[in-house]
Amino acid sequence: MRTIAVSALVALTLFVPRPASAQGAAKVLVLVVAHGDDETPAGPVLARYAREGVQVHMIIATDGSQGGAHTTIPRGPELARLRSEEARCATKALGMRPPILLDFPDAQLGNYAEDPSRLYRLTQRVQEELQRLRPDAIITWGPDGGTGHPDHRLVSNIVTQLVRAGAPGVPERLFYAVIPVEGFAPVNPRGAPPFLVPQAKYLSVRIAFTPADLEAARRSMSCHRTQYSPEVVQGISEGMGRQWNGVLPFAHFFSTRAASDLFLSPP
Repeated sequence: MRTIAVSALVALTLFVPRPASAQGAAKVLVLVVAHGDDETPAGPVLARYAREGVQVHMIIATDGSQGGAHTTIPRGPELARLRSEEARCATKALGMRPPILLDFPDAQLGNYAEDPSRLYRLTQRVQEELQRLRPDAIITWGPDGGTGHPDHRLVSNIVTQLVRAGAPGVPERLFYAVIPVEGFAPVNPRGAPPFLVPQAKYLSVRIAFTPADLEAARRSMSCHRTQYSPEVVQGISEGMGRQWNGVLPFAHFFSTRAASDLFLSPP
């Protein structure tokens, strides 16, 4: 009984009450990522909250036109179109709302020489969508980008920047998704690059999910046919089940506990 109660309390840590004017409305959870397949590390939890009636949205920053590890379609507009269809398939499989596609150039978010205004425009677009959706909680990549991808890192940076700045409609309930070391095995036998995965002590938010939620996550992965082979989908899904064992960890963005000394401040 105590275990059930603790699990329920932990699950609630993703959310805080909405303003009085919105009492009674469904809670809102927003995932902000770079690419259409980036929901994978959070898939079971996204499915869980959608199943429970939470409005779950995904904002995708890039057009995905430079991906395609498992397709013969050339990089460019046709691949971008196909990846947007895959993202719609994936969100449907998870029970989420249709994806919000910002269509910035894939693999070029940080190309300052090409377009110095790009990151500013992306920041504004993300903020506008968050202000419109008014989420209770946000999930994005950590500063590591999960896989180290530069686009992932920049999206994380932008979302964190908006939280720190107190941007309108942006909550302080910010959580970072994580890929465990073992999760790299199906796509990279050498494992994760050094110093990419955060220490376990930072993964203090642990959200329970059901076998049905895990199956929904597997179906969402299967939608991304340009990104994952059936063998990789199977390997990652089985790995999720073994490593997480029904509980998915996240890292919280920051602590607001008071301190008066840099060397005595809370970790």
